[in-house]
Amino acid sequence: MSRIKTAFDHGKAFIAFITCGDPDLATTAAAVRAAVENGADLIELGIPFSDPTAEGPVIQGANIRALRGGVTTDMIFDFVRELRHDVTVPMVFMTYANVVFSYGADRFISACREIGIDGLILPDLPYEEKEEFLPLCHQYGVDLISLIAPTSENRIAMIAKEAEGFLYIVSSLGVTGTRSEITTDLASIVKVVRENTDIPCAIGFGISTPEQAKKMAGFADGVIVGSAIVKLLEKYGADAPGYVGEYVKSMTEQL
Repeated sequence: MSRIKTAFDHGKAFIAFITCGDPDLATTAAAVRAAVENGADLIELGIPFSDPTAEGPVIQGANIRALRGGVTTDMIFDFVRELRHDVTVPMVFMTYANVVFSYGADRFISACREIGIDGLILPDLPYEEKEEFLPLCHQYGVDLISLIAPTSENRIAMIAKEAEGFLYIVSSLGVTGTRSEITTDLASIVKVVRENTDIPCAIGFGISTPEQAKKMAGFADGVIVGSAIVKLLEKYGADAPGYVGEYVKSMTEQL
């Protein structure tokens, strides 16, 4: 059984996204630990990329700051290896296909297994092209996590039937970022997912308040929050982990 499933085995899951290396890896590590200590069930670690096409201004800014700070994929692998000494919740990487290609897919995915990464999210990898990485993910026991967007429509069932780990349901059209309200008919998307798989589904993109988290958790198995956490890291820098912990606690108390 995938370790990812353990994030969903005791109620609604809270998934925290953090960009590695913003402002530095020591702060990232402290923020991850603060999130876990305050109830995060799964950690999504962003590997910075120069052209993160799914991201809004907040996470784009985090990518730029991390890359300017000199963070590399190898440094992030070493960082996760160290984190795994005491962080036991499932962890996944979110990055872009070119990061994996340029590193070497076999080398990258085998390293994920070695350091304890449970899954891989590549938002620019179309469902129809997942065979580029899927055999290697199966070989090394790393879940290749699929995304379903409001525009997926008649592809939802097809994607759900072959899902691994958890299904990432994109709440809104556009890029990541906090939103004052989420108007997509997500309940109908989740209904189709439920008819085609028993893999858990979590909703991300735009969730930033406890009220939004509670609403989304009403029909999904978990919620994913990124931009609101990254904003705290941008605002408070090395002092951010304490604020991240408080924020995560405020969210998990609603689930």
